[in-house]
Amino acid sequence: MAEEWVYVFKRDRDGKISWNAFDPMHQLWQPLPPVPREYSEAVGFGCAVLSGCHLYLFGGKDRQRGSMRRVIFYSARTNKWHRAPDMLRKRHFFGSCVINNCLYVAGGECEGIHRTLRSAEVYDPNKNRWSFVQDMSTAMVPFIGVVYDGKWFVKGLGSHREVMSEAYDPESNSWSPVSGGMISGWRNPSISLNGQLYALDCRDGCKLRVYDGATDSWNKFIDSKLHLGNSRVLEAAGLVPLNGKLCIIRNNMSISLVDVSSPDKQVESNPQLWENIGGRGHFRTLFTNIWSSIAGRSGLRSHIVHCQVLQA
Repeated sequence: MAEEWVYVFKRDRDGKISWNAFDPMHQLWQPLPPVPREYSEAVGFGCAVLSGCHLYLFGGKDRQRGSMRRVIFYSARTNKWHRAPDMLRKRHFFGSCVINNCLYVAGGECEGIHRTLRSAEVYDPNKNRWSFVQDMSTAMVPFIGVVYDGKWFVKGLGSHREVMSEAYDPESNSWSPVSGGMISGWRNPSISLNGQLYALDCRDGCKLRVYDGATDSWNKFIDSKLHLGNSRVLEAAGLVPLNGKLCIIRNNMSISLVDVSSPDKQVESNPQLWENIGGRGHFRTLFTNIWSSIAGRSGLRSHIVHCQVLQA
């Protein structure tokens, strides 16, 4: 029997990486084996799921090793970590995505080169091999990315810190610049589910927007109608698919499920559309005030790095 669990990586104030899994059926956080040493303090690494039950960590920057090519994966079936072939280039703070169960990485930085990268590569787990793909049109450090309509859209900072956007088409192995309403209104976190592109704003309550390709604009989709204030603790840190619904993971580790199958219904009269399956009270003894900004300016204890869903 396969169940979908939410896996969350977080970094504490001392820079240590830890992770836990959320079991939505029993609404419990489960401890996991320690992250391997090379990733216990790494920054700028990627995280992705292949084959449903394998969670990969790749690249990044280690305090002693610098930029890395290393790739490891955790198997939810064996509850153990394993090695995979290294990437072809060292890189950190890069973009990554999964298309057709293949892992793509692009851009980022490499310590010692002192420049932003253009190179891109793909890992095919069936061949257990990395291969270069077409370079990006311009060097970039991506800060947001999503797979939508068969293409990988990325938005990031160029060599001169200017905001840039590109899309990669795996069918033609080509990159092209993109602009317009989708890019200008695109915010993190975002996700594509059942052919629709969603973005979330949880600065006060939560508002889910959907992209309309016909008008090239973002439209209001569902509003939680729950005003929680502007605390960074309550902002959304991740948006992932879970059992056919959208799963929101907030910075205090609380979790909500949103049913997007009935866009015409209102939350006020249909509260089941927006279900809070993990409130702050459920986790206060385990995770209290765990969010802080990347630079630690908020003074809280830790911050979320990655959120993924595996079949456990």
